[in-house]
Amino acid sequence: MTKMSKMHKRVIAAHGAMLALSALSAAPAMAQATSTNELQTVTVTAQRRTENIKEVPVSVSAVKGEKLDVIVSGGEDIRVLAGKVPSLNIESSNGRTFPRFYIRGYGNTDFSLFASQPVSLIYDDIVQENPILKGFPIFDVAGVEVLRGPQGTLFGRNTPAGVVKLESEKPNLKKVEGYYNASWGSHNTVNLEGAVNVPLSDKWAMRVSTLRQHRDDFVNNYSDLAKTNKTGELDGYNEHAERVQFLYTPDSTFSALFNVHQRTTSGSARLFRANLIKKGTNDIADGYDLNSIVTNAQNFQDLKTQGANLRLSWDLGPVKLYSITGYESVDHYNSRGDIDGGIIGGPGVVPFQVQTASRLTDLSQYSQEFRVESKNTGPLNWQAGLYYFDEDATGGSDNFDSVTQAQTSRVISNQKNKAWAAFGSVTYAVNDAFTLRGGLRYTDDKKDFATLEHTNVTLIGPAGISESKSKVNWDLSGTYKLDRNINLYARMATGFRAPSIAAASASVPVTVADAETVTSIEGGIKADLFERRARLNFSLYDFEVKNQQLTVVGGNSNVTKLINAAKTKAQGAEFDVEGIVSPSLRVTAGASYNFTEIRDPSLSVNKCAQCTITDPINAAGRVDINGNPLPQAPKWTLNATARYSMPVADGEFFVYTDWSYRTKINFFLYEAKEFSGKPLTEGGLRVGYNWAGGKYEVAAFGRNILDQRRITGAIDFNNLTGFTNEPRTWGVQFKGNF
Repeated sequence: MTKMSKMHKRVIAAHGAMLALSALSAAPAMAQATSTNELQTVTVTAQRRTENIKEVPVSVSAVKGEKLDVIVSGGEDIRVLAGKVPSLNIESSNGRTFPRFYIRGYGNTDFSLFASQPVSLIYDDIVQENPILKGFPIFDVAGVEVLRGPQGTLFGRNTPAGVVKLESEKPNLKKVEGYYNASWGSHNTVNLEGAVNVPLSDKWAMRVSTLRQHRDDFVNNYSDLAKTNKTGELDGYNEHAERVQFLYTPDSTFSALFNVHQRTTSGSARLFRANLIKKGTNDIADGYDLNSIVTNAQNFQDLKTQGANLRLSWDLGPVKLYSITGYESVDHYNSRGDIDGGIIGGPGVVPFQVQTASRLTDLSQYSQEFRVESKNTGPLNWQAGLYYFDEDATGGSDNFDSVTQAQTSRVISNQKNKAWAAFGSVTYAVNDAFTLRGGLRYTDDKKDFATLEHTNVTLIGPAGISESKSKVNWDLSGTYKLDRNINLYARMATGFRAPSIAAASASVPVTVADAETVTSIEGGIKADLFERRARLNFSLYDFEVKNQQLTVVGGNSNVTKLINAAKTKAQGAEFDVEGIVSPSLRVTAGASYNFTEIRDPSLSVNKCAQCTITDPINAAGRVDINGNPLPQAPKWTLNATARYSMPVADGEFFVYTDWSYRTKINFFLYEAKEFSGKPLTEGGLRVGYNWAGGKYEVAAFGRNILDQRRITGAIDFNNLTGFTNEPRTWGVQFKGNF
């Protein structure tokens, strides 16, 4: 028996013990609950059809309703979803505008404007391919689904790690209705959100949604180490986003849903802090004040995105036909900051000054999908379709002199990406207890990359390059109904990510990472317990990535380049449970174990400038990363919520708390004492009162109530520069529905 298999046994035993303890402790209380105290059925669209989550042979979690409203109440961006469901992590070195997603430890740390990610974000059925697009805010959303494992058959772009899927609330023809939501908190954090649904006739309806977010600058910025010359304040933001939807349903056989949306963001870029990390440890340096910073660079961030989509459906009797057309664009993106984190002379050692800006001057993305699905009442059902994707992006980076603020170099590039796919999926009910599903997809993907401008940068190698790859992916799964409450499932699936291209820099040519593929096996149990007063999902998985695309950042110079690892192995488990302990108390809990390991004895990278390397150093002075975990991949994550309520007068008093925990993470491909994030626990608390049948609600809330500050990322090529998670926020909120 290998070491890993023993570890896997421990994981299974641990989860079994947790389940047993949970069931034993909750059973008496649940037995006393009335029959009306049942959990509502959770439906998801993981298989492109609306289905009971218990029937779907995929490890999937859904975040909806009150839980979603609570976690976004503090004004945070989409990164707030990190750790709220098993095996999901989201981080960014660009603040609110460039999130990077990881599922089961599998993701991409690349901060290039042309980066691709193995986790696909899909908003209103439209893939948001460029990382800038993935940060669109969460407001007036019906729910968030997290699909773990390869989803390469039914979804349109690179999905070998999984999919994060958001769906806006849709217009309806029923009545005028809507909501408003206002909160105010620490640092003058303001969050205003609302929506109104208006039936325009018996065939037309409109829904208008809006979001306004603001936080004051609150981190004092100084230009001298003695902090006598204050030059301003940083770390605030202003953001607004709007969405307008029109629904047209002339009869029961046709429906058209048009969606137009935009986002405008401004404020501080990420605050990099020179020598934030204590040498030889991963602690914050002694005496470091996170409410102040010493820099001599400009710091700002501006972004404007726009998009529209049209979703059509025709009910043709035996089949239903769908057309999904999407257009997304970035009109302007500029993020400039002081990535050395300090000034000449400190804080600590600052060997050289580096001030950079990322600029995306234009991005347009067009996608079109045609899909047809059967409506058979018999055992066999199917769906098939065609997908087309076309992206054109122009952008690059600027470097500046920190003393004069003059531009010293520039690289501007353009990438055109065209892809098409044909796909199909079949579901067959072998009998009342056993259902088989299988899918197939052929993808053809082509990228053309060109360097348009290189000021004060000598190109090494060609200015442009073209890459193309075709691939067939498949999946096969089975669901077995053990009884009316318990389903067992197993799934085997493959995934594919097309080649990636990274722009040139002063010492690195245009680099290419070849296509990567993944093969995944998983199985699990999904069950309703105690007369639907509890729900359980548990899964085990094992996957192998061949030729994984990895990003080498920093080392001993300010560069980014792409490489491939021969293999990456991963295995783990996920656990979700929710239940009604009593009519007044509802709880949820989740956990995941993710073990990842790079397997490539030939792979090595440059070491950091000033850190303490713990990996072997080869004869060339480079760091051997064979056997290391993937970056930003915590082994364990835990999450839990509890809601207690009691009737008061004509309303309800409630207390809601939510918690997430992850173990330590590694920031880079190599391992160093300084460049790993300590375990992080973040908790939320909400105390409130609602009345008039839940029509109105007033509450006080706290986010990151322990105010646990952790280093969540770093810059390694200059000094021990790092950045942190968000501080504690206290606030009040009022909500109303009409």
